[in-house]
Amino acid sequence: MQLKQVKAIITGGASGLGHAVAQHIVAHGGRVALFDVNQDKGQQAARELGDAACFYRTDVTSEADVAANVSAAREALGGLNVLVNCAGILGAGRVLGREGAMPLANFANTVMVNLVGSFNVAKAAAALMQANEDGEDGERGVIVNTASVAAYEGQIGQAAYSASKSGVVGMTLPMARELARVGIRVVTIAPGIFWTPMVDGMPPQVQESLSASIPFPSRLGQPGEYAETVAFILGNRYINGETIRLDGAVRLQPK
Repeated sequence: MQLKQVKAIITGGASGLGHAVAQHIVAHGGRVALFDVNQDKGQQAARELGDAACFYRTDVTSEADVAANVSAAREALGGLNVLVNCAGILGAGRVLGREGAMPLANFANTVMVNLVGSFNVAKAAAALMQANEDGEDGERGVIVNTASVAAYEGQIGQAAYSASKSGVVGMTLPMARELARVGIRVVTIAPGIFWTPMVDGMPPQVQESLSASIPFPSRLGQPGEYAETVAFILGNRYINGETIRLDGAVRLQPK
């Protein structure tokens, strides 16, 4: 699929990795619908992207909200053939913290946003993509989910986050196998430590320490590199059912 053919929904599209994907697609002639809970940032991001972008305030954990907005986005874009799930939260917290055991609601909320939210938007998008006309090799759409290297090497304080991202990795292959019958590919990217708004707010010494922990190149990942990986996935139809680590060979230490 060429980027100029892309009509994509991007969750978490108002900032960070999702916004970088939106910028890359629009710059190459595609169209995007940004889904985000931040109304002000979402509207501003869509305005900056121009006529090729629109915004829908979306809670990815709401089945009704997502179904309505996915349908509206398809109408606004003139079709839907790509979903990139970037919406997520950190959900940091120890199982046994200073205040006692982690409240179950904290764990459940992280899993709801990162895992259930990704599934929720994916199944709503797939339900519409299956009606698309066949492209080359019978392709009708592509779903790209975002996991994390924490799915494999979760650190202390990341029990909820790692569980949610491991779930994203775990559903990739079975979803790809099921949706193969309607020509929809499913691929996941597991980023390492990237420059995001969260990292921007960290002290310089913390940023330097994070950079030094990455073998090569010894720096944080750039959101544009994530976007380029999404573009590569869209363009290579033989990538399916796989999780791609994008991490500079980092392996997270316990803490």
